Amino acid sequence: MLERLGRRRLDPDHILTPELARALSELSRETGRQLGLIIDRSGQVEILLVGDHRSIMIPALPQNRATGARLRGLRCLHTHLGGEKLTQDDFMDLLFLRLDLMSVLEVDAEGRPGKLHSAHLNPGAMADQEPGAVGGAVVADAGAGGLDSGVAGSAAGTHAKATVPTAANPWLVLPPRQVSRQPDQLRELIASLEAEFSRRRPVREVDRGRDRAILVSVSSEPKSRAAESMAELKELASSAGVVVLDEVIQRRDKINPRLILGRGKLGEIMLLALQTGANLLIFDQELNPSQVRSITDHSELRVIDRTQLILDIFARRALSREGRLQIEMAQLKYLLPRLGARDDALSRLTGGIGGRGPGETRLEIDRRRTRDRLTKLAAKLKAVSRERYQRRERRRKKEIPVLSLVGYTNAGKSTLLNALTGSDILAEDQLFATLDPTSRRLRFPEEMEVIITDTVGFIRHLPEELLQAFKATLEELGEADVLIHVVDISNPRFADHIKVVEELLRELELDRLPRLTVFNKVDLLTDPSWVTEEAARYDAVVVSALDRATLPPLLEKARQAVLKTWS
Repeated sequence: MLERLGRRRLDPDHILTPELARALSELSRETGRQLGLIIDRSGQVEILLVGDHRSIMIPALPQNRATGARLRGLRCLHTHLGGEKLTQDDFMDLLFLRLDLMSVLEVDAEGRPGKLHSAHLNPGAMADQEPGAVGGAVVADAGAGGLDSGVAGSAAGTHAKATVPTAANPWLVLPPRQVSRQPDQLRELIASLEAEFSRRRPVREVDRGRDRAILVSVSSEPKSRAAESMAELKELASSAGVVVLDEVIQRRDKINPRLILGRGKLGEIMLLALQTGANLLIFDQELNPSQVRSITDHSELRVIDRTQLILDIFARRALSREGRLQIEMAQLKYLLPRLGARDDALSRLTGGIGGRGPGETRLEIDRRRTRDRLTKLAAKLKAVSRERYQRRERRRKKEIPVLSLVGYTNAGKSTLLNALTGSDILAEDQLFATLDPTSRRLRFPEEMEVIITDTVGFIRHLPEELLQAFKATLEELGEADVLIHVVDISNPRFADHIKVVEELLRELELDRLPRLTVFNKVDLLTDPSWVTEEAARYDAVVVSALDRATLPPLLEKARQAVLKTWS
């Protein structure tokens, strides 16, 4: 009987037939278990589900249509033995699995089919407001005419009176029906749902081929600080070429160790992804491997965290051999604990004596190769460090002072270096535009010559892997006679940026070096009158790297600092 159910093909315009309803009900009551079917849009039964008396478990489903502003192309139908209607678990499965439809068939004590309850996702659930709590559903009274669900522009049969869902309802429950009186417009309903999801967020030509992301932050910090960090994450995403569709901030006193955020909030994000056509979730917090797997299993979207995003930006921007070595090392260090691919086969990879037994799994091979590669990269970077040391020794013998530019990313260090030395180093208004260290000669008016270097910018929560990988580059800062701390004074968060840089310099044991603070980008201020007071507070020089007329005070203070160090 079960085998025959699994080979059934249903009318694609009906949820189920009366004959199938009777067969399912009788068998479900006879076995005392919930029975279910996963059905595709052609009416073919893809999977037969057998649960227990209270629940049913849906296995992993095909993911060929699990992303973008489209439903999965599968619907679920199962029995309820206790007279229940749709349950919270049914709604969650509908939402997380992006099913076309979730249907429940009541089974009475005699094994006869009762009413049919169905629900689908609501394209307008979160329109024109921030995501709210995943909550109840609204029952639409579509009359006797059809499957009308209150969706704008629905082509699903006669449009009778319906209750239009409020913004907090992620799903819409259709009126309960007797199986023999169900409408025959199922395909039209699903087509109208998909059309509405796509209409609400059509993919523009400029977005094609680019990741479309929802940014997520789960924090116990005050909301203002979480918002600041989210604004920076948005800049990072834009620098990586990602289209940011929406932002979600959840404040929790206790972080969920498995999913980071609550399951209800993750359901909201799933619906938001369906409505906006997102294919990527970017978390502002660093995720451990099990959290990435759990969120991916629930959402079926690609999931990355802030660290991985920064590593990707670095991988794109590094041009020199040294920079590429450093980035590869950082990426491998990040990847090593996340090599959690399952290998149930445990197949032997060698034969003969010594080759019997479970052998070396694919996961073990990947880890071993990663460690071997890290060892080789460490040796190459050590050689790079020796070369840098030799170059520094030659500078010392020539007694040429060194000035190093440091600062928060996108503070304008490269632009300032170009202005001071007449160079044409790449300088763009984006985070981490320049990664590879650059040195240029600078001549002071008194015929005094110095070397001025530009290094990678800092950022809050700079990944530890990057700090370790860039150790050879950051050693260059340790040889500087004076550090020039460049601050973007036009950024409202400049004070926090100063603190981040100072903390990182302290961590790198560079806080002992003489430091000159420079407030850059004063030309972007609409009211620069307050800058004088802030400059006095930080003992800073105010400049605009785009205006050479503002640079002489900086050159004079830098000359005095060098003379003081070399006296």
